[in-house]
Amino acid sequence: MVSYGDIGTLADGRFLKITDRKKELFKTSGGKFVAPQPIENKFKESPYIEQIMVVGADRKFTGALIVPNFKNLEDWCKRRGLEFTSHEQVIRYHPVVELFKQAVDKYNQFFNHIDQVKKFALLPQEWTVAGGELTPTLKLKRKVITNKYEADIERIYS
Repeated sequence: MVSYGDIGTLADGRFLKITDRKKELFKTSGGKFVAPQPIENKFKESPYIEQIMVVGADRKFTGALIVPNFKNLEDWCKRRGLEFTSHEQVIRYHPVVELFKQAVDKYNQFFNHIDQVKKFALLPQEWTVAGGELTPTLKLKRKVITNKYEADIERIYS
């Protein structure tokens, strides 16, 4: 049975093959459903979070991939005398990781335990339409991001 929100392809010009769901929910390994968009929208209120994708399908807890707002992060680092030459370098600094832990703790207060981000990975590059991570309307291509950053997601859950 096909329902609204199914994604599929036409096989042999006659048969509809369902390949995915369009809905924005996932289920943790504990059987709880998580709606990532409200979490992502709240976390983006932080001046240091440019982009975020909540992960956790079939996992024990909710995690997140976070792309910092590098302009604001650079200003924050300068005020603290932290110098860096690349985004890869700055996201590894202990004070920067702590800054993001504090932001995660702050915004987690707005959510139930199961929806709270337990661990996260900071990423050095923004997601773009040209990079294939965003649609032309700037929505996350979750499957593309999940595949592209599989190693980062695995580190969250290791």
